[in-house]
Amino acid sequence: MNDKTQPNRCRIVLLAGPGVEAGQLQDALDGGDVASVILFQEGLDEASFQSLAERLVPLAQQAGAAAIVAGDTRIAGRVYADGIHVEGGKADLAEAIEKFQAKIMVGAGGAKSRDEALELGEERPDYLFFGRFGYDAKPEPHHRNLSLGQWWAEMIEIPCIIMAGSDLESVRAVAATGAEFVALSAAVFGEGVDPRTAIARANAMLDEHAPHFGD
Repeated sequence: MNDKTQPNRCRIVLLAGPGVEAGQLQDALDGGDVASVILFQEGLDEASFQSLAERLVPLAQQAGAAAIVAGDTRIAGRVYADGIHVEGGKADLAEAIEKFQAKIMVGAGGAKSRDEALELGEERPDYLFFGRFGYDAKPEPHHRNLSLGQWWAEMIEIPCIIMAGSDLESVRAVAATGAEFVALSAAVFGEGVDPRTAIARANAMLDEHAPHFGD
């Protein structure tokens, strides 16, 4: 998802919600490799979410990271995002893929079981996300996300993203599953956290501990 550098191991996806300021995102992107940034609405009205996207999408793209907008295809189009993220289920995903996948990435989330994940996978999204936006308050990743992500990574060719916890050390548990991407939010943008340092540390841990694909 990044045109600059693509380490052959699990990479970072940043989840940026309403509380993330442009300066925080820029600091994070300056800290090291980031594959993509997913922007999510979390209670913002349409105008406020579009304003957030207008500020953050260019920063991600200038850093070589794909900018993905969750939940609103109109805003994604207005801000020239690189992709959209769909949580509404198989029918919504199928519609989005039919309309947009020829031009931009279409990712999916919301699966809480293997059957649900396979149903979404039948539509061939560009990735599947295991986790929930804003639900990374605990230090460790949710065990269900780890379990589903490991199973998916072992069985399915479509890349997956697994939500990490609020502790940066949790990237190691995600990488151990074989997932292509680890999603970080609170661990980078939380109160008292320096985003640049957090991304640098996360990449250093992944360099040291993440399995290399193809090994």
